[in-house]
Amino acid sequence: MVNVSIARRYARALLDVATETGRADAVSEQLSTFARLVADNRELADILLNPAYTREQRLRVVEALIKASGTVEPALVNTLRLLVDRNRLAYLPDIARLYRDMADAQAGRLRGHVTSAIPLSKDTLQKLSGTLQTLTQRNVVLESRVDPNVLGGVAAQVGSLLYDGTLRTQLEQMRRELKQR
Repeated sequence: MVNVSIARRYARALLDVATETGRADAVSEQLSTFARLVADNRELADILLNPAYTREQRLRVVEALIKASGTVEPALVNTLRLLVDRNRLAYLPDIARLYRDMADAQAGRLRGHVTSAIPLSKDTLQKLSGTLQTLTQRNVVLESRVDPNVLGGVAAQVGSLLYDGTLRTQLEQMRRELKQR
């Protein structure tokens, strides 16, 4: 089990440095990309997380990833090197998640998900985001999901709030009401 307090310390330290340089959002994107890359590639994860590989071997792989990624924020490069040096690359997914949450809180953003039966246009997503911003009084960043089981309408979850305007939910509500009669 990963100790979240350790991941939180790395995320906070990285956010402090990134905020000083005004690059917190760029670091967030790059950190999430690195974490996703490791999570999606079993062979890469094995090299980076397996204690059978030496620290130098892991560092060479991380350096190659940094070089292949092009321009990587210096704060992130230093953090990745530090994680290799301290044998804490296993914390990378938690660091990325906590960093994003802290950067969002610092910027006054909320993240949310919109589920619909068909893909939503950018214009529709922007309008929905604007409506949710009005309701929550915070900047809302939406991720769109498609679920054919929704039938129609949309469901939006922002933080712990769920706004469900799906046809499926309305039909289920009608069915419950008819059973009670």
